[in-house]
Amino acid sequence: MAISAKDVMELRKQTDCGMMECKKALADANGDFQKAVELLREKGLATAAKKAGRIAAEGMVYAAYCSECKVGVVLEVNAETDFVAKNDKFVQFVKDCAQVIMKENPADVEALMTCKMGAGTVDDALKGLILVIKENIKVRRFVRYEGVCAAYIHGGGTHAVLVNFDTDVADKEGFEAYGKDIAMQIAAVNPSYVCKEEVPAEALEKEKEILLAQMDNDPKNANKPQNIKEKMIQGKIGKFYKENCLVDQAFVKDGDLSVAQYTDKTAKALGGSIKIVKFQRFEKGEGLEKRQDDFAAEVASMAK
Repeated sequence: MAISAKDVMELRKQTDCGMMECKKALADANGDFQKAVELLREKGLATAAKKAGRIAAEGMVYAAYCSECKVGVVLEVNAETDFVAKNDKFVQFVKDCAQVIMKENPADVEALMTCKMGAGTVDDALKGLILVIKENIKVRRFVRYEGVCAAYIHGGGTHAVLVNFDTDVADKEGFEAYGKDIAMQIAAVNPSYVCKEEVPAEALEKEKEILLAQMDNDPKNANKPQNIKEKMIQGKIGKFYKENCLVDQAFVKDGDLSVAQYTDKTAKALGGSIKIVKFQRFEKGEGLEKRQDDFAAEVASMAK
């Protein structure tokens, strides 16, 4: 049967699929609009499966906090190319995922995929997005905190930070700016722990072993007595804390203050108490294999 341009346009409007894909779906469905939608969804599933093996290390990280429900989320959604991070539909999907995580509190990514989003599930929405964008897309990871939080996104989604606080001044003017400062500190300096009490004993012992080995390989220190070396190591451990523990780091906006001192100063000014409880910092594609494009081969293939 003849397929009208009006039906093709309407199907494209509802599904965001290409004109030819919509026309073919309508033809295969003998003009049945709902059947055509189902066929495109089925094709979306097939497309997602076909693309699932392709490397997805780009995309974006995102952080959000709801002051009304006092829940914060940071997550990473990956795609194959960095162009996708600028796609409005991709960005909206990431934001919608954050809202679902806030509301439903899924245990992990697998559980998130089964949560309701729109007319279907998150998994349905993801596969539909893959059909439209034509890239492999994956929700990689997320962290959800309850309580007072600060969220920060850097570089349009290259870095995202979520910080959790124990405080009685969250509603005071000035706290929001303080929270952003702490999140920006974490984004910039990348601490491993909140404070030295959080440093695992094995990590500390490993650091001491490294420092001792450095001394043994240094002609100036190699022959010094062991007790002297131990004292020197203790001094160097203090530097380790300042580099790796958030509250001991120099505050990036005022090097004369540590983060702990800046926190105490802010709490006093706001007339209450502030404690940094925990934080999560995501960097886009961190630890993932990056796709290596052969530009010359790509140009050659286009010239054929």
